[in-house]
Amino acid sequence: MSVLSREYFHNEAKAFEHVESILWPQGPVCPHCGNMGRIYKLEGVYTKSTKKNPEGVERHGLKKCGECRKQFTVRIGTIFEESHIPLHKWLQAIHLMCSSKKGISSNQLHRVLEITLKSAWFLSHRIREAMREGAFGPMGGEGKTVEIDETYFGKKSGPAPTMTTTGKPFTKSGKTGPSHKRAVLGLVERDGSVRTFHVEKANKENVAQLVTENVKLKSIVYTDESRLYTKVGASFTDHQTTRHSAGEYVRYEGGAVIHSNTIENYFSVFKRGMKGVYQHCDEKHLHRYLAEFDFRYNRRIGLGVDDNARAVDALIGVAGKRLTYGGSH
Repeated sequence: MSVLSREYFHNEAKAFEHVESILWPQGPVCPHCGNMGRIYKLEGVYTKSTKKNPEGVERHGLKKCGECRKQFTVRIGTIFEESHIPLHKWLQAIHLMCSSKKGISSNQLHRVLEITLKSAWFLSHRIREAMREGAFGPMGGEGKTVEIDETYFGKKSGPAPTMTTTGKPFTKSGKTGPSHKRAVLGLVERDGSVRTFHVEKANKENVAQLVTENVKLKSIVYTDESRLYTKVGASFTDHQTTRHSAGEYVRYEGGAVIHSNTIENYFSVFKRGMKGVYQHCDEKHLHRYLAEFDFRYNRRIGLGVDDNARAVDALIGVAGKRLTYGGSH
């Protein structure tokens, strides 16, 4: 039987029950006053009649607080709030985005869910907001290895520069190299999680700040030979590099396997998804797509997380997050 044949993917009442079981494991909580005691379930309540629905639409999952006397559903205070898209379609979209390694485009969601393209685009950005992870401590630690690398994806808006940062003209047939591209810094702990950051400019100062804030100083760090990491690398227990310019991509020293291939493999999946699935991404939305790919990588099969568990984690992340249409532009 298909995973998508589950009741909560097709039945609105079951969809509310499923979301409530995840967001309210101890029972309903009033989002207005925080009451968990006297809460009543309202059944048989319908919206006002319209031309499309002369009898109105049943308001599934409707509750009333016995303390503040206000009505609410599990949608309040989540990415689902004030959305006209049925909750069971939201659950389908979340599962599709969580189970697709390289993502699923808004055009595809528009066709599969039978909603407008505008709604599919906004829905996918709301789900990426749910996937965004909050504050976290530094990664790595004593005896642990963190790989660091930067990559460039897509052109920046505005005219391309004609001079280098030192004021000299570009010499490679007019090509600007990475100077007019969006920079992404990636940190990955071996057999662990990844963190990526869209930076305005990949220079020594920006890289050093992000690395020292997100990696414990007792860690072992591996990078390529880029001069971006020379100074900051000296702050850690050990810093080893591989010389890509000389064709060296892995080196064995004693029991250590020195390379930055793990983070480069992550960038490979990210770029294949961005170029092959999403195709276009405005720079102001790049951090949302990075959050999406980080979320899936940090909950991959290799860490014992399957598609269903990944979708549940995304559902847990919907609480306390709102993204209005104006805020997503």
